[in-house]
Amino acid sequence: MVDFVECEVEHPHTEWIKEVKALMPKEEHLHNVAEIFKVFGDSTRTRILAALFHHELCVCDICKIVEMTKSAVSHQLKVLRNYNLVKFRKQGKEVFYSLADEHVVMIYEKALEHILEKKEGIEE
Repeated sequence: MVDFVECEVEHPHTEWIKEVKALMPKEEHLHNVAEIFKVFGDSTRTRILAALFHHELCVCDICKIVEMTKSAVSHQLKVLRNYNLVKFRKQGKEVFYSLADEHVVMIYEKALEHILEKKEGIEE
């Protein structure tokens, strides 16, 4: 693992600083991005998202896959719904969950791709 590396001289690049400051999202938006990453930061919710990445599932199916109670899964699904990461549809007495949209699919795919890429790099 590489230690933190600093510049040996103090030489701010004022044009780059000005450009990047102008392009930075509003603080409110950055806060919301951080909140979404907190939601992804829970391994139980990530397991649920991983299951839903492969197939739309009812709560009972999710419980069997992640080996948790209906109450625990329902609580985590509520959190995921509150952040618009999953959506649901009712079919009779059943409720089916799926990933909310392609953005959620991409976030999950890219995170997994990044982890697998880093793991492969370590093993070499």
